[in-house]
Amino acid sequence: MSNFNLHGLSVSNGIAIGKAYLLSDALVEVEHYSISKKDITKELKRLKLAINQVNKDLNKIKKDFFKINHAEFEGLINTHLMMLKDRSFNDDVLKIIKTKKCNAEWAVKVQLDKIITRFDQINDSYIKERKLDVIQVAERITKALLGRSNHLYVKQLDNNSILIGHDISPADALIFKHNHYEGFITEIGGTNSHTAILARSLNIPSIVSIPLARALIKNDDVVIVDGDSGTAIINPTDQILNEYESKKNLWNLEQKKLSKIKNFKNKTLDGNRIFLMANIEELQDLKTVKENKADGIGLFRTEFLFMNRIKLPDENEQFENYRSIVQSMRGKEIIIRTLDSGADKMTVADTKKSSNPALGLRAIRLCLSEPRIFLTQLRAILRASAFGKVKILIPMISSIDELKQTKLLIERAKQSLTKEKIRYDKKIEVGGMVEVPAVAINANFFAKELDFLSIGTNDLIQYTLAIDRTDDSVSHLYNSIHPSVLKLMAETIKAGKKYNKQVAVCGEMAGDPKLTRLLLGMGVENFSMHPSSILHVKKQILSTNISKLKGLINKIMNTNEPEVIETLILKINQKSNE
Repeated sequence: MSNFNLHGLSVSNGIAIGKAYLLSDALVEVEHYSISKKDITKELKRLKLAINQVNKDLNKIKKDFFKINHAEFEGLINTHLMMLKDRSFNDDVLKIIKTKKCNAEWAVKVQLDKIITRFDQINDSYIKERKLDVIQVAERITKALLGRSNHLYVKQLDNNSILIGHDISPADALIFKHNHYEGFITEIGGTNSHTAILARSLNIPSIVSIPLARALIKNDDVVIVDGDSGTAIINPTDQILNEYESKKNLWNLEQKKLSKIKNFKNKTLDGNRIFLMANIEELQDLKTVKENKADGIGLFRTEFLFMNRIKLPDENEQFENYRSIVQSMRGKEIIIRTLDSGADKMTVADTKKSSNPALGLRAIRLCLSEPRIFLTQLRAILRASAFGKVKILIPMISSIDELKQTKLLIERAKQSLTKEKIRYDKKIEVGGMVEVPAVAINANFFAKELDFLSIGTNDLIQYTLAIDRTDDSVSHLYNSIHPSVLKLMAETIKAGKKYNKQVAVCGEMAGDPKLTRLLLGMGVENFSMHPSSILHVKKQILSTNISKLKGLINKIMNTNEPEVIETLILKINQKSNE
C-alpha cells in the first residue's frame, strides 16, 4: 500500500485515525457491458436478488428508526418500499436487459434516465420533487447489484471509520449524527458547507475540498485526518502513525482539560456575565447540551422535524416534541425558531421549486405564503410555552410588512387557543433573526418592535457579500470578518442596547473561539452555538478582560482592510489580560 498525502480545507480541528469508508455515488460509477443471450437469465436473477436485498434493508431501517423514536421517517421509507414494488419500473428494466443484452446496473440507469426526463416535463412542482425518491431507490438497487453496503443507515460502522464522500446533505447529516465516526473527508465544500458545520457540531476532525478523494482513497485504507492543517495522510508509515497517535493523545488530553471549567460561571476577568446557549436540531441533542452546561437553548431548528418525510408533522406531533425539550431543560430559556425551510434545507413544506432557492420562497416568506402550516406550528409552540420559558424566533425577516403579518398570525394563533381554553404564555417574547442586510441597516426599527434579536451570521455574511456559502468555487471569498459584515453587526448590537433588547450572535461565528474576544469587545453578551463548541468559547471568556480590548476593537471597526482586521484579531487573541 503506497503512502501519500492529500490537502484540503480544515473545517474541524483535531486528529482522527481510522479506516476509510467510501460513500459512493453508485449511479455515476455504473459501467455498461454487453452480455450473451445465455447470460440473460442469470442477469435477471441478479436484479431480482438485488431488489429483494433492498426490500430487506429498507424494512430493517424502518425497524431501527422506530427503536430510536424516529417514526417520522416511516413515511419516507414506505414511499421507497412502494417504488421498489412498482411493476412498470421493474418490467421496463427487465425488458432493457433482454432487448439490449446489457448488465442489470446499466439497465437500471437507462430506465432511471427515462423517468427523470418525464418528471422534468411535469409542471406540478410537488410531483417533480418526488424525482429524488426515484433516484434514491435506483441507487439502492445499483449498490446492491455492485455488492456494496446499501446505505449508512443499514449498519453501525466501526468507531474508527473515516467517511470519504463527495458531499453530505443536511438531511443525511441529521441521520449520520446517530452513528459515531472518527472524521470526514469530502471532495467539495467550503469552511461553511453543511458537512463542515456537521463536523464542528460533532467535534470531530474533518477536511473538505479534496477533489478525487474517492478515486484516490480505497475502502479500508488507513487514513490520518489532520484537522489542524487540512492534510489527509493515506497509509502512513509506522513512524508517521506513531507521531500522530501521540498528537491525537495530546488533543484528547486538551479536551479533558476543558471539562474542568464546566461548572465555572461564564464571567470575564472584569466581571461581565456572558450567556452561552446551544443550537439544537432534535431531542437527542439535549444530552450534549447538558454535558456542556449550556445556559439554555438559543436556537431550536424546527425544520429538521419536517425533513425526510412525505407528510407534514401535525400540531400534536410538533407540540409533543417542543414540550419534551422544554420540560427536559427544567426552566432554562428555550428559543424555538419557526420553520426555516427552503434554500439548501428542503422539507415536505417546499412545494414550489425556485430557480434561486437562497433568494426565493424560504423561511418566513414560505410560512406567510402557507398560513395553515404556519398557524399549526405557532399553536404547537404556544402550547409548549405553558411548560417553561419559551420564546419564538422568526427567521429571515426582511421587511416591516413581513413583521406585521407575522405578528397578526401569532395573535390569531393565540386567539384560537384562548377560545379553546388551552393554556399558553400570554406574554411570550417574539424575536427576529438578523440575516438580511436590510434588517441590520434598519436595526433601530426592528429592535424597537421585537422583544429580542439574533444575528444569524452564516446567512448575514452570505447575503452581505453575495456569496453562496455552500458553493466551493467561491467559498474562498466567504469572510466572516469582512468590514461590511462587522459594521452591520455593530449597528444591530448598538440598536439592541439603545432599546434595552437582548442581541445574540447565533451562527458559526459564535462558536469560533478565535472570534470570541472580538465579539465580546463589540458588546456581545449572548452567544448561541453548537453544544460541542461551548467549552472552547468559555475558555476564552474566562481569560478575557473586555475593558482592555477597546482600543483594538475601535481600530478594527475603523478599518476597511480585511488583512489589517486579521492582524488586529491576532493581537486581541495574544493580548495579555493582566
